[in-house]
Amino acid sequence: MRDPAGSHRPRPPEPPGRDGPPPDGRGRAGRRPPKGTVSGVCRGTLGELYQGPLRAGGEPDIALVSFPVNRHSWVYFTPRDATGPPPASPLGKKAATAARLFLRHYGLTLPPGVWSTHSELRVGVGMASSTADVVATLRCLYRVFGLPYDPDVVLGVLAGIERADSVFLDEFALHLSGRHRVVRRLGTDIGFHTAFVTEPGTVDTQAVTGRLLAHYRRRGEEYERCLTDLLKGFDSGDAAAVARAATLSATLSQEVLPKATFGELLAHRERFGADGVFVAHTGCLTGYLFTRRPDPDLACDLSAFFHSLGHQCSFAQGGYG
Repeated sequence: MRDPAGSHRPRPPEPPGRDGPPPDGRGRAGRRPPKGTVSGVCRGTLGELYQGPLRAGGEPDIALVSFPVNRHSWVYFTPRDATGPPPASPLGKKAATAARLFLRHYGLTLPPGVWSTHSELRVGVGMASSTADVVATLRCLYRVFGLPYDPDVVLGVLAGIERADSVFLDEFALHLSGRHRVVRRLGTDIGFHTAFVTEPGTVDTQAVTGRLLAHYRRRGEEYERCLTDLLKGFDSGDAAAVARAATLSATLSQEVLPKATFGELLAHRERFGADGVFVAHTGCLTGYLFTRRPDPDLACDLSAFFHSLGHQCSFAQGGYG
């Protein structure tokens, strides 16, 4: 599969130009500090609809089609009087690094203020919590300084911090997480209702990268067919076809990073009328995809089924359609 002509490469953040910030200290934007609280918000994910190689053969990259979910990370900035020592920041290490890179890129100085945060995303299970925290921080800073949101700059900041999901785009995308390159944007026409569980434990993505790449080399042709079918589903707006391809990607993932409940979910998919099964390929999530919202009776049956497996069921809307 060739990369489309519209491939999207990150633009790494750079120090400010020779002109630098203006002498008033407000930075290149020349804006006064905001009078009230501003916020930045970013969706998390429920793992991926696809994780595998971009193409069969050779040395594969890890390609993702992340599965955005209607659960979020929030970051707030509230201006304060400059007197007294600044309060401790609740930003995590990666979000704080992102803020520094943003300010350096634009040649800006952050006005005195207080950060605060809130997140609905669990850490280390496949919900893209750290990427969402970084993006929410950057979106907050864009609003603090009244600058237009620039996905290229955001991608460049992420490239300096970690592998990343494509949640900074607010649409589906085929994305090379290690190279921080958007191969193809897939739009916002597809959406699902989900019933899912979070299995115990966490997964260190970096620690399993070698195993994943070896698996992709062994199963490259199956992954290529899976990705082809997934992209056809997105192109035609066929959510059921996307769900079938996601199920195949999840099934292939079982060979290298198995989920304890996956076999039971797959065996009972038709019983519940689910259109597919999804997982966080390098996380702890697994669940059903529905193109229609489960009615109350089905929701009760699903909850009882997952409870019988030893897990609490959660429901959430994923995607955009």
